[in-house]
Amino acid sequence: MKPIFIAGPCVIESSELLDIVAEKIVEINRCLGTEIIFKASFDKANRTSLSSFRGPGIERGLQMLADVKSKYGLRVLTDIHESCQAEPAAEVCDILQIPAFLCRQTDLLVAAAKTGRTVNIKKAQFLSGTDMRYPLQKVTDTFKALGIEQECWLTERGNAFGYNNLVVDFRNIPDMLQYTPRVIMDCTHSVQRPGGADGKTGGDRRFVPQMALAAKAFGATGYFFEVHPDPDKGLSDAANMLQLDDLKPLVEKLLAE
Repeated sequence: MKPIFIAGPCVIESSELLDIVAEKIVEINRCLGTEIIFKASFDKANRTSLSSFRGPGIERGLQMLADVKSKYGLRVLTDIHESCQAEPAAEVCDILQIPAFLCRQTDLLVAAAKTGRTVNIKKAQFLSGTDMRYPLQKVTDTFKALGIEQECWLTERGNAFGYNNLVVDFRNIPDMLQYTPRVIMDCTHSVQRPGGADGKTGGDRRFVPQMALAAKAFGATGYFFEVHPDPDKGLSDAANMLQLDDLKPLVEKLLAE
């Protein structure tokens, strides 16, 4: 199965940032023959601190994502956090993503499935790969009940390991491949230190390439990267985002036999 790639900034910071990242993704797609899906969040509803930047909100954020889609011809993915966000997000986005903390929320999963869009469910930090058959089933059963032929993807992003740390059990990837052929490795969120940086999430982007290459060895069929032209100045997940210029060589490695 040909791997898919998802990349973009953690949160929508500005139209200028979206343009910079989208232009790079279009360049990579042209050079490597890939179809990287553009990702950005209109709202980061699970920030550590009340004072943390969340994004432009759903109305303005979806308009900005629609502009990216129209201008650059990219497929677009975004997170939803509440059932009421599914329908408006589906009017713009090709893939609706369910955040890890919310992957057991039945109403949210069913609302996403009812839109007929592809749904990407991130595995919770407190669940195993085999546990994810139940969130997946909520979506696929809804598709089936409505006569919708659509895909549901699962994404590995690490498990809680004590306080302020994650560890990736790569066995979760083949475990989840039992239930769906599209299992994605979230290579940037998996290097997080949740809440471990004085009121915000820390992490270590040095290990992003190794996360991706290890996931490939375990059979991952997709890769998720949050990227930024100047990650240390990012307004969300700054410590974890991959430097934008490092995306192309990493994709090349993952495509190599």
